[in-house]
Amino acid sequence: MTDVVALAAELLAIQSPTGGEGPAVDFVSRWLVRRGWNVTVQEVSPGRGNVWASRGGGGVALSTHLDTVPPYYPPRLEGSRLYGRGSSDAKGIAAAMLAAADRLAQAGEERVDVLLVVGEEKGSDGARAANHLPATSRWLVNGEPTESKLASGAKGSLRVTVRTRGREAHSAYAHLGKSAIEPLIALLPTLGELPLPSDDTLGDTTYNIGVIRGGTEANIVPAHAEAEVMFRLVGDVEPLKAQLTQWAAGKAELEWGSTIPAQRFHTIDGFDVAPVAYTSDIPLLGRWGTPLLFGPGSIHVAHTPDEYVHVDELRASVDAYERIVRTLLAT
Repeated sequence: MTDVVALAAELLAIQSPTGGEGPAVDFVSRWLVRRGWNVTVQEVSPGRGNVWASRGGGGVALSTHLDTVPPYYPPRLEGSRLYGRGSSDAKGIAAAMLAAADRLAQAGEERVDVLLVVGEEKGSDGARAANHLPATSRWLVNGEPTESKLASGAKGSLRVTVRTRGREAHSAYAHLGKSAIEPLIALLPTLGELPLPSDDTLGDTTYNIGVIRGGTEANIVPAHAEAEVMFRLVGDVEPLKAQLTQWAAGKAELEWGSTIPAQRFHTIDGFDVAPVAYTSDIPLLGRWGTPLLFGPGSIHVAHTPDEYVHVDELRASVDAYERIVRTLLAT
C-alpha cells in the first residue's frame, strides 16, 4: 500500500509553480505508469501538461491541480503536521487521490480515473484544455482544501477594474490639472454601502480591493488611476453588474474581467457538508461528470509561509476518497 504522507512529501519536494509544473507532471506520470495505469499527458503549453490516468473508465474521475503559488517552501514534518508549499493546496490532495485510486485499482475497480491538471492558480489553462479530452466519467470529485467536508457549493468570482481619469499638470500649480487618484480613493470606500446580493446557502457577496495603481511622479498631478476588485459571487452575475454600473455612473469607468459562476455540488450521506467561498476548476470541467468537492487541509493556511496539512487528516482522506468513489459507483 502507498504511504500517502511519503508520497505527498515527494511531491512537495518538487517545485511546480504555475507555468513550471513539468517536473511534477513527469513524477506523477511515471508513478502511475509503474502501477499499470494508462497515462495520457495532454500538452497545455511547452514543457507542461495535464496527466490523465485511466483503466476502464465510465465511472468517477478524481481531479486536482499540480501547480502551486510562489514562493517555494520545502517539505518538513513537525509533529502531526506536514508543512510545505502545496501541502494543503493541493499536492497533499493529489497524493491522497493517487493513493485512493491505486488502492481501488488493486482491488479490481477499474471505473476510476485520475486527472491532475496544471494552471489552476492562474487562469486555469489546464482545466480548459482538459475539458476537450474524451472524458467518460459520470462523476467528478475535485480536490481543494475543504477541511475534509463535502462542499455543498462554492462562490463564484468576478474581476472588475475601476478606472478614473484626470488631467496632468505641474504639482506646483495643481489647480491647472485634475487628479485621477482623489476621486478613485473617494469612490472605493462606498462599495461597502451597496446592498450586495446574498444567498441562503452561500452567504453574502463579498469583495476585495486587491490592487490600486495611479500616477507617475509625486510632482505631477495624476491623469490615470485604477483599482482591481474581485467579487465573490453567490448567484447570477448580471444583477451585481447592474449595481456596479449604477454605482460608478459619472464617476468611473468599469472594465469587466473574468467571471466564474457560483456553483452547487452533489453531496452524499455520511460526510459533514458546508459551502466554500473560493473558486475551483469545476466550472471548467463540465464534460467530466456531476461535480463534488472534497479535500483534506484548510484554505486558511493555503498560500501562506506556514501552509500545512495534518498527517492524520491526510491519511484519513485516502479512505474518504475511496468511500466517495464506491458510493458514487453504486448510485
